[in-house]
Amino acid sequence: MRTLNLQVQVTVDGFMAGPNGEMDWMTFPWTDDIGQYVTALSAPVDTILLGRKLAEGFIPHWAAHPDEPGADLFNNAPKVVFTKTLDASPWPNARLANGDLATEINALKSQPGGDLITYGGGTFVASLIRAGLIDNLHLFVNPAAIGNGMPVFGGLDTTQALTLMKAVAFDCGIVVLHYQPKRSE
Repeated sequence: MRTLNLQVQVTVDGFMAGPNGEMDWMTFPWTDDIGQYVTALSAPVDTILLGRKLAEGFIPHWAAHPDEPGADLFNNAPKVVFTKTLDASPWPNARLANGDLATEINALKSQPGGDLITYGGGTFVASLIRAGLIDNLHLFVNPAAIGNGMPVFGGLDTTQALTLMKAVAFDCGIVVLHYQPKRSE
């Protein structure tokens, strides 16, 4: 069974973007140690899952920057864009999924292949977390607090118990927290 990983940049107070989508709080440039972690996390990935809103910026950005680190994966891996508003994909190498979220994700997980990964989109990520569909959460905690914005865990209606698998501090000041959800048995 394939796993679904979340890789997301967050503030120390748990936001993935400011109230108007601001991301100027992110720490750059990254140091070699964090680059190595991300390379290892991405190595088994063969499919990227995105919500429509994120896809509208993510896919064109990487197509326009093919020489940046990570661009090979972002441009060449098949993408599945979850949407309720689009009828046809405007992007190459991306198909649309507009059925029930859990059904679509579980079908993808049951197919042969490498890992699945998603990078954010507040509404999409919150829906995935709420439905218990993410297998590994890699929260890249940046050394900044913004007080208000788009929460990673927005809209939860029940407690989401997590198990810490690893915590790694990087030279650039970012700390990654790798969690797995505690599943009921």
